[in-house]
Amino acid sequence: MRVLGVDPGLTRCGVGVVEGVAGRPLTMLGVGVVRTPADADLGHRLVAVEQGLEQWLDEHRPEFVAVERVFSQHNVRTVMGTAQASAVAILCASRRGIPVALHTPSEVKAAVTGSGRADKAQVGAMVTRLLRLDAPPTPADAADALALAICHIWRAPAQNRLQQAVAAHAARAPRTPPATPRAPAAPHASKGRTA
Repeated sequence: MRVLGVDPGLTRCGVGVVEGVAGRPLTMLGVGVVRTPADADLGHRLVAVEQGLEQWLDEHRPEFVAVERVFSQHNVRTVMGTAQASAVAILCASRRGIPVALHTPSEVKAAVTGSGRADKAQVGAMVTRLLRLDAPPTPADAADALALAICHIWRAPAQNRLQQAVAAHAARAPRTPPATPRAPAAPHASKGRTA
């Protein structure tokens, strides 16, 4: 399985490609950051993010794209930029027919480090160890993108089994036909007697 992880952001959008299957050693195929200038117009920044992600999709041809699910922060401006970059990543993948999975930061941290409260240094250290790298990828956005890809590779088999079980259960469940509305009863004709 080849997964492109995207840690969305307008100034720095982390990207990382990991290949492998759950339970086996994983391989990093690429890692980097798509950058946009903070003083540029929003539209131009979104186009730059799109172009950068398209290059990664062209080069690595992932089977899945894993994007960090946007969560609430105190800084509304940061949340908006993250959400906009996230939407661009989802759009780029969906346009190509590549399935997209969203993972929360705590899911990713728990998958990679064993703790949903791990800090960025712990995530970077575990990514380095899991991918057998010489040093943690920098900046942290790049390490987070690799962590997203790792998380998806490890979680996808369980998610697929769960979805298959739900589908199988739905297929076995007896289906009751919808009730057909009754036609209103015709009034009874009474035979009257004539005198």
